[in-house]
Amino acid sequence: MPIKDLYSHSEKRNNLAHFAAIASLAAVDGEINASEQKVLDKFAVKLDITGEEIREVMKKENKYPIEAPYKSEQRLERLYDLFRIIFADRRIDEDEVRLIKKYALALGYSPEKAESVIRRSIILFMGKFDFEDYLYMMRRKTE
Repeated sequence: MPIKDLYSHSEKRNNLAHFAAIASLAAVDGEINASEQKVLDKFAVKLDITGEEIREVMKKENKYPIEAPYKSEQRLERLYDLFRIIFADRRIDEDEVRLIKKYALALGYSPEKAESVIRRSIILFMGKFDFEDYLYMMRRKTE
Protein backbone atom coordinates (compact mmCIF):
# COMPACT_ATOMS: atom_id res chain seq x y z
CA MET A 1 0.00 0.00 0.00
CA PRO A 2 1.41 3.43 -0.89
CA ILE A 3 2.26 5.51 2.14
CA LYS A 4 -0.09 8.29 1.09
CA ASP A 5 -3.01 5.87 1.56
CA LEU A 6 -2.27 5.83 5.28
CA TYR A 7 -3.50 9.40 5.62
CA SER A 8 -7.09 10.51 5.38
CA HIS A 9 -6.41 14.23 5.73
CA SER A 10 -6.33 15.58 2.17
CA GLU A 11 -3.70 18.28 2.79
CA LYS A 12 -1.32 15.76 4.33
CA ARG A 13 -1.95 13.33 1.46
CA ASN A 14 -1.42 16.09 -1.07
CA ASN A 15 1.84 17.17 0.60
CA LEU A 16 3.08 13.59 0.75
CA ALA A 17 2.14 12.99 -2.89
CA HIS A 18 4.01 16.16 -3.91
CA PHE A 19 7.06 15.11 -1.93
CA ALA A 20 6.99 11.60 -3.40
CA ALA A 21 6.74 12.97 -6.95
CA ILE A 22 9.60 15.39 -6.31
CA ALA A 23 11.72 12.63 -4.79
CA SER A 24 11.01 10.39 -7.78
CA LEU A 25 12.10 13.20 -10.11
CA ALA A 26 15.28 13.73 -8.16
CA ALA A 27 16.06 10.02 -8.40
CA VAL A 28 15.13 9.64 -12.07
CA ASP A 29 18.74 9.78 -13.22
CA GLY A 30 19.96 7.22 -10.68
CA GLU A 31 21.13 8.15 -7.22
CA ILE A 32 20.16 11.37 -5.49
CA ASN A 33 23.18 13.67 -5.28
CA ALA A 34 23.98 15.99 -2.38
CA SER A 35 22.45 19.01 -4.09
CA GLU A 36 19.20 17.15 -4.80
CA GLN A 37 19.13 15.81 -1.24
CA LYS A 38 19.44 19.36 0.09
CA VAL A 39 16.40 20.41 -1.96
CA LEU A 40 14.45 17.33 -0.85
CA ASP A 41 15.27 18.09 2.79
CA LYS A 42 13.96 21.64 2.34
CA PHE A 43 10.78 20.33 0.75
CA ALA A 44 10.31 17.80 3.55
CA VAL A 45 10.42 20.62 6.11
CA LYS A 46 8.09 22.85 4.08
CA LEU A 47 5.64 19.99 3.56
CA ASP A 48 5.80 18.71 7.16
CA ILE A 49 7.02 15.27 6.05
CA THR A 50 8.30 13.11 8.91
CA GLY A 51 11.52 11.13 8.91
CA GLU A 52 9.56 7.87 8.73
CA GLU A 53 7.62 9.14 5.71
CA ILE A 54 10.85 10.22 4.02
CA ARG A 55 12.39 6.78 4.56
CA GLU A 56 9.29 5.10 3.13
CA VAL A 57 9.20 7.36 0.06
CA MET A 58 12.92 6.97 -0.57
CA LYS A 59 12.90 3.16 -0.68
CA LYS A 60 14.13 1.99 -4.06
CA GLU A 61 11.10 -0.22 -4.60
CA ASN A 62 8.75 2.76 -4.20
CA LYS A 63 8.03 4.52 -7.44
CA TYR A 64 5.72 7.48 -7.41
CA PRO A 65 4.89 8.41 -10.98
CA ILE A 66 3.68 11.88 -11.81
CA GLU A 67 0.29 11.57 -13.39
CA ALA A 68 0.01 14.31 -16.00
CA PRO A 69 -3.52 15.71 -15.94
CA TYR A 70 -5.24 16.06 -19.28
CA LYS A 71 -6.59 19.54 -18.58
CA SER A 72 -4.28 22.55 -18.78
CA GLU A 73 -5.86 24.08 -15.68
CA GLN A 74 -5.05 21.00 -13.60
CA ARG A 75 -1.42 20.99 -14.80
CA LEU A 76 -1.15 24.66 -13.88
CA GLU A 77 -2.68 23.96 -10.49
CA ARG A 78 -0.01 21.31 -9.78
CA LEU A 79 2.72 23.76 -10.78
CA TYR A 80 1.04 26.44 -8.68
CA ASP A 81 1.05 24.11 -5.65
CA LEU A 82 4.74 23.34 -6.17
CA PHE A 83 5.60 27.04 -6.54
CA ARG A 84 3.73 27.77 -3.30
CA ILE A 85 5.88 25.15 -1.58
CA ILE A 86 9.08 26.51 -3.10
CA PHE A 87 8.24 30.10 -2.23
CA ALA A 88 7.28 29.29 1.37
CA ASP A 89 10.66 30.77 2.28
CA ARG A 90 10.12 33.68 -0.17
CA ARG A 91 12.95 32.64 -2.49
CA ILE A 92 13.88 30.12 -5.15
CA ASP A 93 17.35 28.75 -5.81
CA GLU A 94 18.87 27.13 -8.90
CA ASP A 95 18.42 23.58 -7.60
CA GLU A 96 14.71 24.25 -7.06
CA VAL A 97 14.45 25.73 -10.57
CA ARG A 98 16.06 22.60 -12.07
CA LEU A 99 13.67 20.37 -10.14
CA ILE A 100 10.58 22.33 -11.14
CA LYS A 101 11.70 22.15 -14.79
CA LYS A 102 11.80 18.35 -14.49
CA TYR A 103 8.37 18.47 -12.88
CA ALA A 104 6.91 20.64 -15.65
CA LEU A 105 8.27 18.29 -18.30
CA ALA A 106 6.82 15.31 -16.43
CA LEU A 107 3.45 17.07 -16.41
CA GLY A 108 3.57 17.12 -20.20
CA TYR A 109 4.85 20.59 -21.04
CA SER A 110 7.23 20.93 -23.97
CA PRO A 111 10.67 22.27 -23.03
CA GLU A 112 9.84 25.68 -24.53
CA LYS A 113 6.45 25.90 -22.82
CA ALA A 114 7.96 24.74 -19.51
CA GLU A 115 10.60 27.48 -19.67
CA SER A 116 7.94 30.10 -20.39
CA VAL A 117 5.54 28.99 -17.66
CA ILE A 118 8.33 28.70 -15.10
CA ARG A 119 9.82 32.09 -15.96
CA ARG A 120 6.43 33.81 -15.65
CA SER A 121 5.56 31.86 -12.52
CA ILE A 122 8.74 32.98 -10.79
CA ILE A 123 7.90 36.58 -11.64
CA LEU A 124 4.36 36.17 -10.35
CA PHE A 125 5.44 34.41 -7.17
CA MET A 126 7.76 37.22 -6.29
CA GLY A 127 4.45 38.97 -5.48
CA LYS A 128 1.37 37.66 -3.71
CA PHE A 129 -1.09 36.10 -6.13
CA ASP A 130 -3.89 33.65 -5.47
CA PHE A 131 -4.60 30.74 -7.81
CA GLU A 132 -7.29 32.60 -9.79
CA ASP A 133 -4.84 35.41 -10.60
CA TYR A 134 -2.16 32.86 -11.47
CA LEU A 135 -4.53 30.90 -13.71
CA TYR A 136 -5.67 34.07 -15.46
CA MET A 137 -2.09 35.17 -16.13
CA MET A 138 -1.01 31.76 -17.36
CA ARG A 139 -3.99 31.38 -19.68
CA ARG A 140 -3.55 34.89 -20.97
CA LYS A 141 -0.05 34.09 -22.21
CA THR A 142 -0.26 30.36 -22.98
CA GLU A 143 -3.56 29.84 -24.76
